[in-house]
Amino acid sequence: MVDLIPLAKDIFSLIGYLAVLIIYAFTLTVSQNDSYLGAGFGRLRIDSTTCSTKLVTARSDRDQEQEDGSKYPDKLKLAFVVFALNISMFCVGLDNTILSAAIPKITDQFHALDDVGWYASSYLLTTCSFQLMWGKLFTFYPIKWTYLVALFIFELGSLICGVAPTSTALIIGRAIAGVGSSGVGSGAFLLVAYSVPPRQRPTLVGMIGGMYGFASIAGPLMGGAFTDNEKLTWRWCFYINLPLGLVTTIFIVLFAPAPGGNKSNTVSFMDQLKQIDLPGTTVMLPGVICLLLALQWGGTKYEWKDGRIITLLVLAGVLLIGFIVIQIRSGERATVPPRVFGNRNIWGSAVFGACVTGCFFLMLYYIPIWFQAIKGASAIKSGLMNLPMVLSFVIFSFLGGSLTSVTGHYVQFAYLTVAFMAVGTGLLTTLEVDSSYPEWIGYQVLFGAGVGFGLQTALTAPQTALSLQDVPIGTATIMFSENLTAAIMVSVAQNVFTNQLMKNMSTYVSTMDPRIILTVGATQIKSQVGQEFYDAVLIAYNKSLTQTFYVGVALSCCSVFGVVWLQWLSVKGKKIDTAHAA
Repeated sequence: MVDLIPLAKDIFSLIGYLAVLIIYAFTLTVSQNDSYLGAGFGRLRIDSTTCSTKLVTARSDRDQEQEDGSKYPDKLKLAFVVFALNISMFCVGLDNTILSAAIPKITDQFHALDDVGWYASSYLLTTCSFQLMWGKLFTFYPIKWTYLVALFIFELGSLICGVAPTSTALIIGRAIAGVGSSGVGSGAFLLVAYSVPPRQRPTLVGMIGGMYGFASIAGPLMGGAFTDNEKLTWRWCFYINLPLGLVTTIFIVLFAPAPGGNKSNTVSFMDQLKQIDLPGTTVMLPGVICLLLALQWGGTKYEWKDGRIITLLVLAGVLLIGFIVIQIRSGERATVPPRVFGNRNIWGSAVFGACVTGCFFLMLYYIPIWFQAIKGASAIKSGLMNLPMVLSFVIFSFLGGSLTSVTGHYVQFAYLTVAFMAVGTGLLTTLEVDSSYPEWIGYQVLFGAGVGFGLQTALTAPQTALSLQDVPIGTATIMFSENLTAAIMVSVAQNVFTNQLMKNMSTYVSTMDPRIILTVGATQIKSQVGQEFYDAVLIAYNKSLTQTFYVGVALSCCSVFGVVWLQWLSVKGKKIDTAHAA
């Protein structure tokens, strides 16, 4: 039987990490009565003149009230809310990657190797497709209770996956969990907007984003620990969400504010249905599904010139163009209203966030493959070797958010993200078979720092540039662009890697059928390939992976096109005239 000690250490580490978050939340909320966030940068500034003192005090008082006149939660309540939101984001991030180590055991039990692709894509499809709908729902109903509904749907999907008797049931559960996860993700950032003043939001956004990245890396490690344990099995990859979800629910019910949803009191149910934009949603959902299916299957299950792939791409194009036309004609009833759709900060944040997220997930998937194939690491060890990237991401997410709260501005950190990511991904393309640990550690740290510094910018911008009424739609729009781009880029990278591997194998090992390498796992290359071919295969594999990293370089560079659209707005409680922000 597998030793439980490593698993216990992982669990205690997680508990310790979450405890640190609670302590951090307490230190954060101490500054609510100060003129701006402390963390060693200073307390309330009282100038020598009475006029300056009154000005600072007035700003401090104003920060205690929201735009709708309600009060922010006190220190203790906020600490529990922050704790709960981090737990929920941990679950959502975990679900993205935890199955990677469990899939072999799942296919062994269900005898359904052909369904492997659906275990991930069913979750991904619904997560992307329902993102904008949740944004609309958050504008009609209280954010707190709408968030809890999304959390319930996510937990229901996790429960179905945990008890699934067949592969089909598991796929259905994953799809249901995806519907909930899209609401949980955007809802967490919206609750932040209603829990602290604008100047403190970047810190919490960075914290929650850091937790998401931490969970994405922890997923394969925890999945492997659960799967290899005879008592827990792979089903605990889903059961783990249930107690964590229960804790989140209790804390949110007891301590979270319940703002928003004022429209539900003045707008009839039929008008709500019209403003949810059912025609647009009906067109958009199948459009996204067709696009993702084409990218999932193209070049792998079917050739790109196959009629099924061409049909899916054509349908995706027609349906998504139709969605844009409906949005233009629907005016204020559109899924994304013109006042939000036309705001330059939303456009800039969507482009910037999409490029950064797409690059991050591409590297998150393919750097561990480099460790497994080139360095001979196991799945769990490759996750540990990937820790420099995620730790730097988490640390600089906190740092970037805190510095944004102190300085009041966030655009400068977006520019740092572009520079650090471009250099980091560029250096990762130089990795060789014999690259030593200082290289792959240093390159990962640089890349992770870049992502962490600015990723929170994409979700800070709408909370600064939009009124609170429009923040749900703005946040959902940006998260939709991030999730969709991440899904697209992982599929694009897979096709680039596959095609380059076929080409490089023909160049370096012309006497071997390249399809042999495609059919074996990254950790099985040495056992499946003869010693006389092994060194050449490693060179071909390494070159294919580093060529795939060039997709990340392109995304890093393209992210600057989003940054240049962002206005230099302040998060320090400054009133924004959104009518002139576009």
